[in-house]
Amino acid sequence: MLDRKFIIENVDLVRRNCKNRGVEVDLDRFVALENERKRLQAQWDELNRKANQVSRSIGKAKDAAEREAGKEEGRRLREQAAAVKAELDGVIQQLEAIGRLIPNLSHPDAPVGADATANRELFVGKTPKPQFDFPPLDHVQLGEKLGLIDLDGGARVAGHGFYFLTGDAVLLELALQRYALELLMAEGFTPAITPDLARNEILDGIGFIPRGPETQIYSIENTDLSLIATAEITLGGLLAGQTLEAEQLPIKICGISHCFRTEAGAHGRATRGLYRVHQFTKVEMFAFTLPEQSDQMLEDIRDLECQLFDGLGIPYRVVDTATGDLGGPAYRKYDLEAWMPGRGEYGEITSASNCTDYQARRLGIRFRRKGEKGTCFLHTLNGTAVAISRTLIAILENYQQPDGSVIIPSVLRPWVGKDRIAPRR
Repeated sequence: MLDRKFIIENVDLVRRNCKNRGVEVDLDRFVALENERKRLQAQWDELNRKANQVSRSIGKAKDAAEREAGKEEGRRLREQAAAVKAELDGVIQQLEAIGRLIPNLSHPDAPVGADATANRELFVGKTPKPQFDFPPLDHVQLGEKLGLIDLDGGARVAGHGFYFLTGDAVLLELALQRYALELLMAEGFTPAITPDLARNEILDGIGFIPRGPETQIYSIENTDLSLIATAEITLGGLLAGQTLEAEQLPIKICGISHCFRTEAGAHGRATRGLYRVHQFTKVEMFAFTLPEQSDQMLEDIRDLECQLFDGLGIPYRVVDTATGDLGGPAYRKYDLEAWMPGRGEYGEITSASNCTDYQARRLGIRFRRKGEKGTCFLHTLNGTAVAISRTLIAILENYQQPDGSVIIPSVLRPWVGKDRIAPRR
């Protein structure tokens, strides 16, 4: 969330940013509440000052009557102060509720637009799009012919949007995890396997809505826990409420987790097969940095995503994400979109976001510098290393052969143990 004082002093900037992001927030109400907070705070402080003054005067009273009068006056002032404090707390609660709806500021270079159609293409990867001399199949058809994906079985067990990976697809998933980990560990990331659940206060701190009609989160009934949509939630929550030394930063972690999403409102061909599913595995990058480190860290994370998919030989493009598609926490976000021949278009496969101090402020994650008084909020960043389900789509569709087989990217072969997946006989 943004600093309250910053919002008041830059209300026109915040209002314009909300408009660019397509977010409706009652900033006039926020300003009115802040003025009321200041009035009540001053009133409460004055009542406490008077009560303390009366308390000190009781010991100097000339007789019992004067002491009793002082005690009565002290009680009256304390009661008034308690009533004002209750009113003040209510106003602060309303301020915080509105403040949590206000999105992060947007990078000046982020393209302004309502949705992904306004994204700006920055560059394409090293691998060109494949040129097929046969009608290419999509990943659902390939998965069926090669015995890799069982959508019907998943639907019988858990409903539409769930699936079984079978046969060589299991080896491919594990190989992708290991491939990503090897590269990221060499770049200083500490590997972690995170919980698949988190407290709702952590989800809220990261910027996800745990409950309500607009949520994409599966919540556990009668608990304060929800299934995570990404390891960004658990990795960011790892240091909630902590204060670090500046020398400890940056901290870089790569987390493996299952991800669960309701995908409410999803429809059309994007729901076919593995592109938009309710559960998948992901390797996520997360970084805690000093404020002056975060711009470069975002570029580094994006470059690692490119390195991973250049290594896999997947055609892709990188886009600068438009303001309306950033989500609440991100200051700037890059998406890597893989070419998916079965769809005949690019599909988002990774993202990299700089959330500045937005999440840290909500989660209470601070740092201190030697020789300086006080603490500051650090910056948080996240980036997808490999989202397994969509990466499988890209591999199957780009590496398919005329005989129906699929060549395995060379970087994965040491873990898969073969160079090709052949059709079942």
